[in-house]
Parts: sequence; structure tokens; C-alpha cells
Amino acid sequence: MRTVKVYPEAWPLNKPFVISRGSREQAGVVVVELEENGVKGVGECTPYRRYGESEASVLAQISLLLPQLERGLTREALQEALPAGAARNAIDSALWDLAARQQKQTLCQQLAVTLPGRVSMAQTVTLDTPESMASSALALWENGARLLKIKLDDHLITERLMAIRSAVPEARLIVDANESWHSEGLAARCQLLADLGVEMLEQPLPASEDEALANFIHPLPVCADESCHTRSSLPALRQRYEMINIKLDKTGGLTEALALAKAAEEAGFTLMLGCMLCTSRAIGAALPLVPRASLIDLDGPTWLAADVEPGLRFSSGEIDLTAAS
Repeated sequence: MRTVKVYPEAWPLNKPFVISRGSREQAGVVVVELEENGVKGVGECTPYRRYGESEASVLAQISLLLPQLERGLTREALQEALPAGAARNAIDSALWDLAARQQKQTLCQQLAVTLPGRVSMAQTVTLDTPESMASSALALWENGARLLKIKLDDHLITERLMAIRSAVPEARLIVDANESWHSEGLAARCQLLADLGVEMLEQPLPASEDEALANFIHPLPVCADESCHTRSSLPALRQRYEMINIKLDKTGGLTEALALAKAAEEAGFTLMLGCMLCTSRAIGAALPLVPRASLIDLDGPTWLAADVEPGLRFSSGEIDLTAAS
């Protein structure tokens, strides 16, 4: 019999995280612990309101599976027992962690994945005035970040991007609109981004309006985030997006994320690896996908006032895995 513990945690942020759909001052996560014969595996998820999730709903979903978990529910059975989403991710991550620890291996060793000692990643510049966003971008650049992810809404797009590009003329930039734009004027905005050297545009339109991207000629790659959850999302994304953003909280864990990555690659999509606001536990669960992604966006823990211990080692624009065990 397994011992199962499920509990919420609140992690204050070091500053507000502001995007087009609102501001957050803490990361609320749900943790699952599974223990067998003195070996413990831990998984974490971040419930996301955009997908109809809350701490209470995720705890309720997991609670319904407690008897099966105690009796040894497998990862394969879990895929059928819960839909994709945060609750399944917490359990799936805990099962992967438990299996690796039982074999006295890391998760990447178990999957025969070799990671670099240092992982370059994007650092996020959240919504603010053009001047404040430019100042934030410059501070990140001066601390070593070379790839910046710029959060935008439907206002002051030119002013914000021009200010940022002026402050960090050599930085690599990607833009995330978080579904806040409209099809009208999209072509002109894409051209503006391309003219400013932006490398990629993430989820410009609401997921329900993806049809506007069909056969839409654009001068830079467009990445699906809110529009892409699992393999079942892929058929509708063809001829609309060039890239997908894989997040374990959307796929319902690493099991489906690995399958999604394979199917997406076979369909011709390039991969971005992302995260929610989270601790190092959630990032550790996603690391096996790092070598397959052309863009890494795993800066969630850098927004926390304090991370879980022991945690991964982050610096501006980088995860240091040289001491990871």
C-alpha cells in the first residue's frame, strides 16, 4: 500500500506578475506525495483559472482517486482516470518521481535523457508602462539574460516594444499576448514585431478564434499556448501555428507531454517548453523535455520570494544543473 498526502501551498512572489488577464502576487500550488517502502515521490501542479481550475477543484479531483492511488494506480491508468490538467499533472509527476527514486536515479537518467550543465532560458518582462518594462528588460540583460519574453496586452504595443528594443538592442525578444489581440490589425502588428527583431509571437488571439490564423501570412513564427494542451489539439493547429508551448499543467503531466512532443515533431511543429508560476519541483518534472525544445521558458521559480528546498539553481536567464543529482 502506498501512503498518499495531498496539500496546497502558497508561495509569495518577489514582485507582482502582471499579464493581460490580471495580476498575481503569489503562486498557489497543490502537492502530491506518494510513499512506498520508505521511498517518497513528490509532484506539484499550479491550478489555472483560465482553464476552469482552482485549488479546491484540483484537490477534489485528486481526492476522488485516493483509494486507487493507495492501491498502486499506474501512470497508464491515470491517463484514463483523469482528464488533462493540473490535478493529473501533480499525480503523474509524483509517480515519475517515485519510480526514479525507487531505482536510485534521476528522472532524466530513468528516461535516458542527457541534459546540458547549464540551460539557457527566457526571462519574463511583465506588463507595465513602457518606461518600466524597458527598465526591467535592461536589468535582466545586465544580469545576464539574453532571451526576454515580453508580456503584452492590447494597448501601447508599439510604445512598449520600441522602449524595450531601445533599452536592450542586442537582446533576443519573444512576445506573448496571452490571447489579448484581435484579428483586425494583426498583420500590421506582426510586421512591427518582425521589424524590431522579435523572434516569435505567442498566442496572439483567443484560442476560440484560431481560424483567423488559417493561411495567414506572417513574417515571424506564431506559437500556440492556450490553444495547445494535448495531442488532440494538434490537428486544429496545422496551417495556423509553427510552434507549440508544452506545459505539464496543460498536458496533465510528463506522460502526455512526452507523447505530445513526439507527435508535434512528427507533424512539423517546433517546441517551446514552458511553465506556470511554480517551485523548482515543477521545473524538475519538465527537465526531460529540455533537449527537444528550441525555446526554454522555465523561469517560474525566479518569481518566488523563496523557493522550495532543495531547489534548482537559477540565475538570470539560466538554470545551473552542474550540481544537480
